[in-house]
Amino acid sequence: DLGNYTGLSSIDSSKVHDIEIIFGDYDTADKEGECRTPGVSGSSGNCKEGDYMTHPAFQSFGTKGIWVGKFEVGYKGATSAAGAEKNSYDVSKIVVKPNVYAWGNISPANAHLNSYNYKREYDSHMMKNTEWGAVAYLQHSMYGSRASVRINNNSNYITGYSAVIEPTNGNSEYNDYEGKIPGEDGIKTLHYFNPKSIVSSTTNNYTGIYDMSGGYEEFMMGVMLHSSGEPCVGMNSSYTSGFAGPYCHTSGTASGISFPEDKYYDKYLYAIRHNGEENFNRRILGDATGEVGPFSRVTYGSQTRSINSWYHDEGWFVFDDYPWFTRGASAGSGLGAGIFSFESSVGMRVLGFSMGRAYRIVLSF
Repeated sequence: DLGNYTGLSSIDSSKVHDIEIIFGDYDTADKEGECRTPGVSGSSGNCKEGDYMTHPAFQSFGTKGIWVGKFEVGYKGATSAAGAEKNSYDVSKIVVKPNVYAWGNISPANAHLNSYNYKREYDSHMMKNTEWGAVAYLQHSMYGSRASVRINNNSNYITGYSAVIEPTNGNSEYNDYEGKIPGEDGIKTLHYFNPKSIVSSTTNNYTGIYDMSGGYEEFMMGVMLHSSGEPCVGMNSSYTSGFAGPYCHTSGTASGISFPEDKYYDKYLYAIRHNGEENFNRRILGDATGEVGPFSRVTYGSQTRSINSWYHDEGWFVFDDYPWFTRGASAGSGLGAGIFSFESSVGMRVLGFSMGRAYRIVLSF
């Protein structure tokens, strides 16, 4: 599905299908059965359904493979969720392990700096939206679980946890989440080393990637461009953000941090959201956003959600007021959480208020 959805209609579960993956040593080209990977947000180039396309996650860094953090980044030494909420740049605190408190409440700028300077020899960086898409594609292929990835519903945001029961509602008013300390099972949530928790792995076994459904929402290095063509990097003095402000501006730097070079982020074409329309056709083909439509609105209790056709995961595309992508949804998102979930964010940490965002590191060498 090329994902050329420009508005809302009705979800269609028949659109959920296997994703065929093949491995090769070269980029696909303009020949029968193949197409060149489009280089612009919203473009399909000459790609058509049934073609094979080199996934864009492997092109920016000139690599044939990427290494993705198995868990959300944790905060070394934290003994509580609050102790891991640090909007700071401190590479020494990075830990990628199960049963640790995830590093939340961080700005995109500090998440980028931590990721970038983690392992420079391996070109470490904060996960891009297209890289998340590559994992989602593999998860739904013969190399993955081919099922809805179970939510991490530990409300203390501990890595590697899994819900006992698949959520059936997308509203936190009815969601079953539970706060437990590392390594402790609950009635509703199970820790990583309990074998029953593997349903939250992308492969339904211990070799897979975790926390891609629930836990914290994760900031992606995927941002909408301003109408001028520059990234949305504005800054309001009342916010501690970096790379973002309450709306899309283009000051070039924020908190003294310059925007990184192009290969470290995905760029999406500018749009204003009109009457609730999301302009999903601005996806980058392969990022697992627009191609998981059609999209619709549903109401759970007092909340209205935008959902996609793939497991009813949430789907809010970036627009002028919310230019940054987050993925996976949160521990309290119920049915709306999932590997095919994507949401839009102002991209900030607001003083005195936790926006509840974490991040993930990718290596490419």
